[in-house]
Amino acid sequence: MQRRSFLALVAAPFFLQNLKRSRRKNSDPLATSRYIYSQSVRRSHIDGWDKLPIGSLMGRIGELFIGTPYVGGTLEGDGPETCRIDLTGLDCVTFFENVLCISRVVKKKKTSWEDLVKEITFTRYRSGALGDYTTRLHYTSEWIEDNVTKKIVNDETKDAGGELFPIHVNFMSQNPQYYRPLTEDSSLISRVAATERLLATTTRYLIPKDRIAEIEHLLRTGDIVAIATSKAGLDYAHTGMIVKEGDNARLMHASSQKKKVILDVRISEYVNSVKSHTGISVLRPLEV
Repeated sequence: MQRRSFLALVAAPFFLQNLKRSRRKNSDPLATSRYIYSQSVRRSHIDGWDKLPIGSLMGRIGELFIGTPYVGGTLEGDGPETCRIDLTGLDCVTFFENVLCISRVVKKKKTSWEDLVKEITFTRYRSGALGDYTTRLHYTSEWIEDNVTKKIVNDETKDAGGELFPIHVNFMSQNPQYYRPLTEDSSLISRVAATERLLATTTRYLIPKDRIAEIEHLLRTGDIVAIATSKAGLDYAHTGMIVKEGDNARLMHASSQKKKVILDVRISEYVNSVKSHTGISVLRPLEV
């Protein structure tokens, strides 16, 4: 059995047992999230994961979250926009975002909760600055653009044989009823629409779904994959992280179908199983 497979069997259950104990003692999601974070950092130092390349470290941290419930909408709440972090339930974006940022904090040899909040704020908001709701990087294409500029990730898609991927997004501005802050303050809709128009001027690349199997050998553990969609007004419909097993690249993600974080099938198989998926963009985390 490969060491990665062994860790997937023993590390995650150990982690989840401790998490259940913490939940019994304290039902506060923030307190439990702090506990999860502290245990992730502790495990990284004890097992020497902090010495690994950041992609491999992300693979180890990601394994700790296998089995974590799928929960959407954890970034929303009452009051003004703030950097909310809830590690007790994850969606496809908060899964890779938290794994990436915990890994970056570990590599920086920092351990406080405030360090994690600072790191997530930097990746989650435009130019790393938290403002109102519209400063959050809502569209994955903008998250890529902004975090490439901030040197958090590198877009590997073009070099892997990707094709030009025109960005035409307007779903948020056309459907504000799905976004509580936009229904509460309609003046924000025009700002969202301005961002959408700006995104149309950016250049992204895409590996078509029928060619993903050909390039799987180029992918690495820790690569973030954004799965494009044919649905009108959207750019990407799902995100996850790669775990390599030989030349096979499996998808680790928070699955809305399975209702939890799982290590799934090969990325090529996953993308081709959904008609509306059109391909992937690949983002490689940069060393800190």
